[in-house]
Formats: sequence, structure tokens, C-alpha cells
Amino acid sequence: MLITTVRIIEIVNLISQHAKDEAVLISIGEHTEVDINELIIALNSVNLKFIGGLFPKVVHENSILEKGIVINRLHNVENLFLVHNVSKKEYRIPQVNFDKNEPYSLFTYVDGLTSNISYYLSELYETYGMRTNYFGGGAGSLTLEQKPCVFSNEGFYQDAAVFCVMRMQSQIGVRHGWNKVAGPFIVTKAEGNIIKEINWENPFKVYKEVVELHANKQFTNNNFFDIAKGYPFGIVKDNAECIVRDPLMVNDLGEIICVGELEDNTLVDILNGNENSLIQASKLAAEESLEQAISPTKAIIIDCISRVLFLEDNFDQELNAITQTIKEKHPNISISGALTLGEISSYGEGFLDFYNKTVVVGLFE
Repeated sequence: MLITTVRIIEIVNLISQHAKDEAVLISIGEHTEVDINELIIALNSVNLKFIGGLFPKVVHENSILEKGIVINRLHNVENLFLVHNVSKKEYRIPQVNFDKNEPYSLFTYVDGLTSNISYYLSELYETYGMRTNYFGGGAGSLTLEQKPCVFSNEGFYQDAAVFCVMRMQSQIGVRHGWNKVAGPFIVTKAEGNIIKEINWENPFKVYKEVVELHANKQFTNNNFFDIAKGYPFGIVKDNAECIVRDPLMVNDLGEIICVGELEDNTLVDILNGNENSLIQASKLAAEESLEQAISPTKAIIIDCISRVLFLEDNFDQELNAITQTIKEKHPNISISGALTLGEISSYGEGFLDFYNKTVVVGLFE
């Protein structure tokens, strides 16, 4: 459901009618003129259970919106949780009692601009393992200024994550469409989301040589992201698509700052894509999610905001490729989602990862 009013009382009434005594997932476009702290107080006053996040844009059917509130009812929620201090690793993931005869899905939003997101996901996986599917994304502002961006009944926070565990069947498709230009290279030194050395050399020097030659463009003092948005890193994986890391900026030392962490001695390729490869990948993600789905009632799309920045006016084709593929098989299904700062999914053998520049399509029964 899409809500466009910004009057708190109207928002609460609409969510209450939609919730039908169940918990809800709330995704808000960052330019929506609503006081989230006031909204939390009002939702608590009517005993609604919820988790949510603030995003550069939200998805409703075939549209992307900077303003608007997207609501998804969450069926059979076992627990809702808030995790503080993601960057400091000062938390414990609570235990959940899983019924071995039931399917489960876990949905999470995390501050996409905090550090140690991969550690948070590894803690989730270490606690719950393959007893549940995992799905979600990184919240935050397109300004890349860290500020409160995830919320629950407990409040509105930065450096935090929210998640819920549901007795619900889900099927997930994950694709990115970026292809290898050069590599592999060794990230010989990294600290969180900062690449400090590649092949024991200055990382920007190595990156610059490859990208300038392939792009036939020159880096200047103020165009790093304009070029780099088309040349992400890919963490090499055996028998699977690589995991993309999005280079955001280069600092005065020539170190490259990415969305998402890398570890020392990680093998990476430098990647490139085009409109056709990205749009085709989005269609494949939808097809993958459809392969095992029997009777899904909703589709949630988690798509990277940097794909919009790369595809620009052609992003409509990517969204159309996803929605049309789903609607051809399930014409009455609801479709919604968010454009995120990083994407979260279990995939393949069930391992949980934090992606960049990637499309994740989830179908929920």
C-alpha cells in the first residue's frame, strides 16, 4: 500500500486499516514531509507493531518515488527486534525458537552508512543459520550524511538495525549484471569499508590505470564518482556471481572508500556494465524468484540506488523488466520496495551477504 498524505492521524488510520492486527514494514522516501518521531509515538498509541526505514526512493508497483510511505503487512511475525551500535559490535542477536516443520523468513533494514554491517549479518547467520531465508537492505540518505534512518516501536536511530522473523515462505532472486574488466587483484590492506592497498600499492593508482584506459576518461579532482559509478569492484566467489562493492570516493591518501566492508587479502575484479546487462540482470532476478514460488501474495524489490544513478532515465526499463516478469505469472500480486544503500539476501547455499549495485527480488507466500 502507498500512502501519500503527510498528516500523522491519516497515516496512522490507513496503516491500522491495512495492518489488520498484524505487524507492518514501513518504507519511507527521504523527502517525505513527515516527522518520523511523531509518527512512532502515534503508531505506538494504537498498539501497532512495526519496523521501518528511510530511503532515497521507494517503489510502488511500477513507480519510484522520493516522497511517499510504502506499507507491507507482515504475516505470522514471531519477533521484532532492534539492534543498537552496529558499528561497535556491542549487541547480541536474540534467540528465536524455530519450528523445524515451518518455513521462516527474516527481514532486516540496517543503517547503510554505518560500519561493520557484514559483522551484523554474520552474527544473524551464526545465530539462526539456514533455518530462515534472509532479505533486506541498507537505509539512509542519498546525501551520504549519516543520520537516523531505521525505526521501530522503540524509536528512530542511526548506527542501528531492525529485523523481524516471520513464519512465511519466501523465494529470492539476486543478480547484478556487472562484468569483469580486469583482475583479480588482491586487497592487501583494508579497514572496514576503506581499501588501503591493492597488490601492495596505492589503491587509486591501480584502479585509475585500469578504469581510465577502459573508459577513455580521465579522473580529476571532482569527478571520481561520475566515473566510478560505472566501475565497481567485484569480490570473487567460487561458482557464483561476484559480490559487488561500490566505490564512493577517494581520500587524500588515495584510499578508496566503498559501501560495505572488505577484508584483507580479498580477491577483487574491477567490473563494468551497460544498460542492457543491468536490465537483463534485473529480469533474471525476477525469474529466479519465480522459479520456486507457488502462490506468492507480495513481491518486495530491494534495488540499489546507484543503479538509478548509473541508468538514469533508463531505470524505468529495469523496474519494468522486474514488474512485468512477475505480473505475467501472478497478475494480482502487490509489488513494492525501496532503493537502498546496499542490499541484503541469503542466496545459493543460503549464505548471507551484503551487496552493492545489485537487484534482490523477494516473493512472499
